[in-house]
Amino acid sequence: MDRRKSIKALLIGATSAGVILEACNTADKKASDAATDPYAGVDRMAEEKEHLKKVNAETFFTEHEMATITILVDIIIPKDAVSGSATDAKVPDFIEFIVKDQPNHQTPMRGGLRWLDIQCLKRFDKSFRDCTEKERMEIVDEIAWPKKAKPEMGQGVAFFNKMRDLTASGFYTTEMGFKDIGYVGNKATQWNGVPDDVLKQYGLAYTDKEMKECVSFDKA
Repeated sequence: MDRRKSIKALLIGATSAGVILEACNTADKKASDAATDPYAGVDRMAEEKEHLKKVNAETFFTEHEMATITILVDIIIPKDAVSGSATDAKVPDFIEFIVKDQPNHQTPMRGGLRWLDIQCLKRFDKSFRDCTEKERMEIVDEIAWPKKAKPEMGQGVAFFNKMRDLTASGFYTTEMGFKDIGYVGNKATQWNGVPDDVLKQYGLAYTDKEMKECVSFDKA
């Protein structure tokens, strides 16, 4: 979400030394501002900046809860030959931010994490975090498939659905997530006009004037 590159202005033509010095002073000031204010230069309203500062200054999840979330998100989106895991994409940090930015997630998430630990304590006499991979997957398999889940696992199913949604949202809004699905966004391209077969289908053709006045590109 914060992986953006700024565009540097180009000085074109003869520029006086005074203007260059002033530009340098301005750049130094911006760098200094950025060091003290992480939102300096960010195109947001003052109220939004204050909200972000407040949210980022707070901590919601405990160390134990964050460790559990880290395990869960990597179960949902593990590392493979194409991309890194959800943790590599900093999804746990995203979830921590979201529950503070949107407090309606807090009770379901904290309650779900406790439910998970209680289930593991009953079965294995230890928390989800301390379980083996096989033990963890035994629980996950019972809540990851809503149509197959037993009625008594309903709370766990609801929690895992939310965790899966937040994990996917966090992962697929990062550069790593974009590359994982091959999304390239808007890119400059070349248009060679309407294809010849389409023009022929509708009995149309470009005039000599259009061909001369319009820019033509070689087809890729």
